[in-house]
Amino acid sequence: MNLGIMKRKRKQGGIVTMPFIFANEVCEKLAVVGFSTNMISYLTGQIHLPMTKAANTLTNFGGTAALTPLLGAFVSDAFAGRFWTITIASIIYQIGMITLTTSAVMPSLRPPPCKSNQVCEAADSGQLAILYISLLLTAVGSGGIRPCCVSFGADQFDENDPKQKTTTWKFFNWYYFCMGASIMVANTVIVYIQDNVGWGWGLGVPTIAMALSIIGFVFGYPLYRKLDPAGSPFTRLLQVCVAAWKKRKLAKVCDAAKMLYENENLDAAISLGGKLVHSETIKFLDKATIITPEDDHKSPNPWNLSTVHRVEELKSLIRMGPIWAAGILLITAAAQQNTFSIQQARSMNRHLTKCFQIPPASMTVFTYLSMLITIVFYDRVFVPIMRRFTGLERGITFLTRIGIGLVMSVLATLAGGLIEVRRKNVAAAHGLMDKPHDIIPISVFWLMPMYSLHGIAEAFTSIGHLEFFYDQAPESMRSTAPALFWLSISAGSYTSTLLITLVHKYSAGKDGSNWLPDDNLNRGKLEYLYWLITLLQIFNFVYYIICAKFYTFKPLQIRKLEDGGRRDDGVEMTGHV
Repeated sequence: MNLGIMKRKRKQGGIVTMPFIFANEVCEKLAVVGFSTNMISYLTGQIHLPMTKAANTLTNFGGTAALTPLLGAFVSDAFAGRFWTITIASIIYQIGMITLTTSAVMPSLRPPPCKSNQVCEAADSGQLAILYISLLLTAVGSGGIRPCCVSFGADQFDENDPKQKTTTWKFFNWYYFCMGASIMVANTVIVYIQDNVGWGWGLGVPTIAMALSIIGFVFGYPLYRKLDPAGSPFTRLLQVCVAAWKKRKLAKVCDAAKMLYENENLDAAISLGGKLVHSETIKFLDKATIITPEDDHKSPNPWNLSTVHRVEELKSLIRMGPIWAAGILLITAAAQQNTFSIQQARSMNRHLTKCFQIPPASMTVFTYLSMLITIVFYDRVFVPIMRRFTGLERGITFLTRIGIGLVMSVLATLAGGLIEVRRKNVAAAHGLMDKPHDIIPISVFWLMPMYSLHGIAEAFTSIGHLEFFYDQAPESMRSTAPALFWLSISAGSYTSTLLITLVHKYSAGKDGSNWLPDDNLNRGKLEYLYWLITLLQIFNFVYYIICAKFYTFKPLQIRKLEDGGRRDDGVEMTGHV
């Protein structure tokens, strides 16, 4: 009977679930990006917030939304499981979007339109409360969606099934492809609706898309492979730290096989795919597993005695830290696309025809377009070619993939600096250096190499990071892994803010000159900022190479089913991707 249940469970998951998951991702990203991309225009034009207050509102919203994935990951891994976390979080997000859309449609929930030659009436406390509540609900909802969607999709492929194991890397590629395609549509179609049709439809379309994503996702419930939560991972990590501290004065262990504590029954729920075995790194944590006369090895107090598997969970996270940190500067470099690169584009000739010109903010379309092309090229051309040389099913390891992306990011910022020099030379040749609002006769398509290189970098590094986090994170913390990915994006954005603030402050000259002037980019030294980021990224790449060289993959003892029974199949250093 147990064998029959296991066979039925094994039929769940796999490729058949992908249409539901990808449809959910497309609709969800249309909603999230369409909701947030042009929000600054809504806050200033419809709610009549001052620019500074509107910017701070969005900054606070973004910071909260970047931190809530840690909470969502904790809830998913500890209590609810990924399916129910995604479902409930999506409903919370939907309520927030409905609230904001309703306020955009009903005149009583927003200030009256501005009249000519009159000061705009500001939003009252009730209208602002509705705005802030809706933003808070979407931030909380995104905290449950972001860390769980990608992990839930990867969960559909059984790591113990050789046929499904090699499919996981394709999932990450096509997951990111769907995400990029939907973001590109949101940045063009949805923004056009908001600017030219109205905010009722501009927010209503993303709201409808979110509702469709929830319906489609729940509809696939019978097909999904759903892993049960295994208790709070953060509590287990804290217990390891406390136990190691309590036993810090004990002598080091000579024979790990005999003296370190293991309990397969205790770890059964958090080691379904295999148990982590002892590694020779970060040895001071091993003291948490030393059995003393005071310990009851049959029913241990986890605050005094931890198993090897639980100690190795913490070691795995610590080892991932340096690789995680290497991705921060890539986000810092990419963040300039939405700030100074837009100002560059605004001063250049953006006409495609006599009657149509590209909006400066729409230049990021080239980033997403190059990312999508790179993902298809990587999957269909690059991997088959590299497979012949490396013998790896995935062509190259995820560490190599991350490294290639970091190199592309260096080239992107270098190109940005060179293009800025070219732009200013043309401005000088036409006597436009002191005319910051005039269009310089140089095509905006000079910026395409920079945007395209950023897209290629993201296709390599960001997807490589997702693969890395999912593969190397402990089995019971698979939702926490994508939360780390989103946390690196948050850290990169804040690093960009800090860097720009410092450059603006310390590059100011007594004559009023500045690398990053407030009013005339033509008289600035924006190329120096690009080259400073380029230099930092070169140092970061060297740092990454050292980290990758000495990185220790998690040692996993795979359990496989054979003749209806379970057996240990040796230790595998899980760097197989």
